[in-house]
Amino acid sequence: MSPQTDAILEKCRLLKPVRTAVVHPSKANVLEAVDEAVRAGLIEPVLVGPRAKTEAAAAEAGISIGAWPVIDTEHSHAAAGKAAELAAEKHVDAIMKGSLHTDELLGAIVGADSGLRTARRISHAYLMSIATYPKPFIITDAAVNILPDLAIKADIVQNAVDLWRVLFGDAAPPKVAILAAVETINAKMPATLDAAALCKMTDRGQITGCLMDGPLAFDNAISAAAAEEKGIVSVVAGNADILVVPDIEAGNMLAKQLTFLSGAEAAGIVLGARVPVILTSRADGERTRLLSCALAVLLADARKRGRIK
Repeated sequence: MSPQTDAILEKCRLLKPVRTAVVHPSKANVLEAVDEAVRAGLIEPVLVGPRAKTEAAAAEAGISIGAWPVIDTEHSHAAAGKAAELAAEKHVDAIMKGSLHTDELLGAIVGADSGLRTARRISHAYLMSIATYPKPFIITDAAVNILPDLAIKADIVQNAVDLWRVLFGDAAPPKVAILAAVETINAKMPATLDAAALCKMTDRGQITGCLMDGPLAFDNAISAAAAEEKGIVSVVAGNADILVVPDIEAGNMLAKQLTFLSGAEAAGIVLGARVPVILTSRADGERTRLLSCALAVLLADARKRGRIK
């Protein structure tokens, strides 16, 4: 736990719970997570999925769902489509993944006729806090885009910058590190070329609201001593707020290593659609689940206020 993530949960106490479509809540652990978020005052759930399976899961979990609307659907695919429809029609302001595959849920959200697409590519962001780093930071994208090209990486960055502004305000622009294996440009390493291009896009105002540098190796991005040893002069190196990984494999392994080996606290959210999408897994603890819901609460409020598009 950290004071900064405690502050995120505290901010949500001043806001109304966000009305959230919970997609295919057919397992006890999903409803347990929903119940935690309801008791924390974070969400107002609308359960979307097969009624019989939902009620059986509630009985297994020992949770009363009588006060929560249940929209009966035939199967998980139909549940994902119905949740997207509810969000597009503004009956809900967030979506939470239940017992279905992530690609099945996101497929319904990014479909051309879903009404939830924006001009940006959707992407995933982990907000992380760890005792060995002095402040929270974001890792992106570790869950959605497999091998993003330059244009997709630009959207990934902008989505993360918008999330940072919602969480921590506009007083200081976040410092974005574009990660690669090395801190020099190498024509044989596409990640370094993309990093250089992204930095120039920021210089030209194609990416806004941040300070950026790259390519930076991970040590140079988070360790001022490592950056100094290699002679890197940068406002970002050693002090990054947002770490942009080259592909999903690097991001997924980095985030899980920090979580499971280093004890980092993490919360995940999908950005770039017209509503935030909460992705949690069975391995997540209560704190992670609550923080992920808190991100959705703050993002939904920011969208209503016109702070983000």
